[in-house]
Amino acid sequence: MNCFRKGLFVTVFALALPVAQANASTFDGAWNVRIASSSETCGNGATVAIGINNGQIASSSAAVTASGRVADAGSINVTLSTGLKRAVGFGRLSGTSGSGTWRGAMCTGTWTAERI
Repeated sequence: MNCFRKGLFVTVFALALPVAQANASTFDGAWNVRIASSSETCGNGATVAIGINNGQIASSSAAVTASGRVADAGSINVTLSTGLKRAVGFGRLSGTSGSGTWRGAMCTGTWTAERI
């Protein structure tokens, strides 16, 4: 019986492993991220292009540096920087869209994203 349980566990684990690996790239591709500020003094917002490859976030623009990670379930944390300005964002991606919040040294706001 013990050997049967070991075999069953190995079979279930082997079947689940490819599914978990496939989820890591669910959000791969190019995304447009629209950034909105909660304060007029921080600007009216901007759109930034980012790329996701195997869950890793990178810039699609030379003007903005992006880094971070998307988890298998879609939770995202990202850091955007340009010059001396830096902002950290958190949120969730689902399918071809996403949303969340961000904060910088003097400003905060929200963001929305769409897969291109």
